[in-house]
Amino acid sequence: QLQLVESGGGLVQPGGSLRLSCAASGFTLAYYAIGWFRQAPGKEREGVSCISSSGVSTNSVDSVKGRFTISRDNAKNTVYLQMNSLKPEDTATYYCAVRISAPCSRNYFTLSMDYWGKGTLVTVSS
Repeated sequence: QLQLVESGGGLVQPGGSLRLSCAASGFTLAYYAIGWFRQAPGKEREGVSCISSSGVSTNSVDSVKGRFTISRDNAKNTVYLQMNSLKPEDTATYYCAVRISAPCSRNYFTLSMDYWGKGTLVTVSS
């Protein structure tokens, strides 16, 4: 059974850091680009970052550039999101998701994803 499981969320003070993980099971993640999305309370879900299957190419939305870094370890079937300099507006539930056969491009965030994790909550507050 194909599954994505996020972890690493929690409460952090503004300016702090967290690293989120997305572990895949039931399929070989190395074949696919994958993205991180987030949904803040009362807001629509938005794309955050995506990474190509090889890990060579990434795309991120402007609001997280320079602060968030997406990476992957295909040997561990896991993707990471390192989040630094966190702001209260980063508070959201973070999801990883895969669209089979879609490359990581700016359009990736507009596509309908095939598989979603259940999310991990990140709260940035003093």
